[in-house]
Amino acid sequence: MIRNANCKINLGLDVLRRREDGYHELATVMCPVVGLYDRVEVLPSPETSFRAEGLAVDCAPEENLCMKAVRLMQRRYGVGPVAVRLEKRIPFGAGLGGGSSDATAVLLALDELFALALPEEELIDCAAALGSDTAFFVRNTPQLCSGRGEVMQPLALDLRGLWIVLIKPGCGVSTREAYAGVRPFLPARPLAERIAEPLACWQESLKNDFEPHIFAAHPEIAAAKAALLGRGALFASMSGSGSAVFGLFDDEKKARGCAALTPFVFPL
Repeated sequence: MIRNANCKINLGLDVLRRREDGYHELATVMCPVVGLYDRVEVLPSPETSFRAEGLAVDCAPEENLCMKAVRLMQRRYGVGPVAVRLEKRIPFGAGLGGGSSDATAVLLALDELFALALPEEELIDCAAALGSDTAFFVRNTPQLCSGRGEVMQPLALDLRGLWIVLIKPGCGVSTREAYAGVRPFLPARPLAERIAEPLACWQESLKNDFEPHIFAAHPEIAAAKAALLGRGALFASMSGSGSAVFGLFDDEKKARGCAALTPFVFPL
């Protein structure tokens, strides 16, 4: 069984406060980008194994979220051994949720492969046990996310007709680096209110709270965002806590004109 594990972007990301459990309370809107994806193959096998291809995976097999997903499903539901093959295309350290998407793809594949027919609520619980934004990919539709990212509310957000351009600078940003420098802040208006504004207002009203200190430490990320706005993006932002930036365009020609900057140009 082969599944495409697509990436996501964040429209606005408010870091509201530090919680007693050590995590941060967030408000963000996650949206799927189906044009950029990893391929995850899961097949029954005499013994459980993991193999990665494509972009280099920088951790031991048992530490990969795909394998953690397999082990979780084996513990909870007794699923049998499987061979997992990951074809990695989504860049690491980019804030695009590639690893989380891969893990959820494994969960969904195992649910189907072993005919578990788990309800969505249970799949979301499994995914949330693996990471903060992993649960999003169970639904894989626009969601207003809170908590540490795992509490979701469906959002009627229609981005059809727009084009997205993703730029991944050469640097990466770790989760530790991103959260070490962030300053929690409670905005005057909640994100749910601001995201309801017309797209033309987003550049002014939607912020990613990781940008100020990440841009200071990595000027090339700030330059990528500026390049997208300079080429006509209606909205541009860093995605999540990583180094990728994206721009939303309502003009295909302008979007495709960014091809000299990045190969990642897709319709939404």
